Amino acid sequence: MTTTEEILEPGLPIIDPHHHLWDLRPLVPSFPEPRHDFIEAIAGADYYTFDALHADTHSGHNVVGTVFMECGAFYDASRDDAMKPVGEVEFVNGVAAQGASGLYGDYRPCAAIVGHADLTLGDAVKPVVEALLAAGNGRFKGIRHAAAWDADPEVLGPPFHAPEGLYGSDAFRAGFAAYAGYGLTFDAWLLEPQLADVLDLARAFPEQQIVLDHCGTPLNIASYRGKLNNNFERWRGNIRAIAECPNVAVKLGGLAMAFCGMPEEGPDKGCSSEELAGQWGPYITECIEAFGPDRAMFESNYPVDRWGASYPVLWNTFKRLASGHSDDEKRALFAGTAARIYDIEHVLPAA
Repeated sequence: MTTTEEILEPGLPIIDPHHHLWDLRPLVPSFPEPRHDFIEAIAGADYYTFDALHADTHSGHNVVGTVFMECGAFYDASRDDAMKPVGEVEFVNGVAAQGASGLYGDYRPCAAIVGHADLTLGDAVKPVVEALLAAGNGRFKGIRHAAAWDADPEVLGPPFHAPEGLYGSDAFRAGFAAYAGYGLTFDAWLLEPQLADVLDLARAFPEQQIVLDHCGTPLNIASYRGKLNNNFERWRGNIRAIAECPNVAVKLGGLAMAFCGMPEEGPDKGCSSEELAGQWGPYITECIEAFGPDRAMFESNYPVDRWGASYPVLWNTFKRLASGHSDDEKRALFAGTAARIYDIEHVLPAA
């Protein structure tokens, strides 16, 4: 079901700091039945490359640039396991070059690229990072090494295989220390019950810029279904504690994922931006209050968040939730914070 809405504040510049590009068509049929909610969610977006991204980012809102987020796509099969992720950055850099050609106006897709490197390699991660930097041709800005794990295997499903307690392991910390010397960003994705792991990591490495993805991923799936309210205070306490670390920023979004279940009914619901603002508001508002607009940025997490919102409705929802903020705060939330943290200020239009 598709919801059509008038675009709110169509002139407001947006940098979308979190989207993926992939071709999952060869992989989706291999996932076992019954299909996990996540697999069902992305099955309608199992091919998402430049044309699809361009269509979404040009569907009414003023998206001037984007940040690509690693997703295990287009790895180079000819390289060894450590170096395979370099292929993803090479592919995305080509998409960025396509946008930078000027053929599509001032729009700059993938102006920043966040790739992946296995930080459990310790010092051996350094040549991987250097290869990623070379592949990005100035656009590579950091890595994400996801740590999402839960004791209930139905929460994440078969695509996700992070070990329990990854961010606190000796092997990971050794690699993180080696990586910290490059002055790049680190995106952290894990689930709400794991948020203390990010807090501990941020305190252990106070000079490393960390970006917490998806408001910390509150859960409304599998054994967590129907327990958002029960777990809200735990989530809030951890968010407040993490926000006390000045080296952490937060991405405001991801709540339309099947994991978060807002809405539970997924794409069949066709929620309006007013309805979604009511569901997402407590999380978005709390994150902005805790981190402040200069350490918070709205994100699409597309195409994963297609589960709960079309691209135009998603950004309308964010604009409703930011309606009480000043113009300067809106500029930070929708573009400025992302531009600064991912070092792509050149994408912003002149004031």
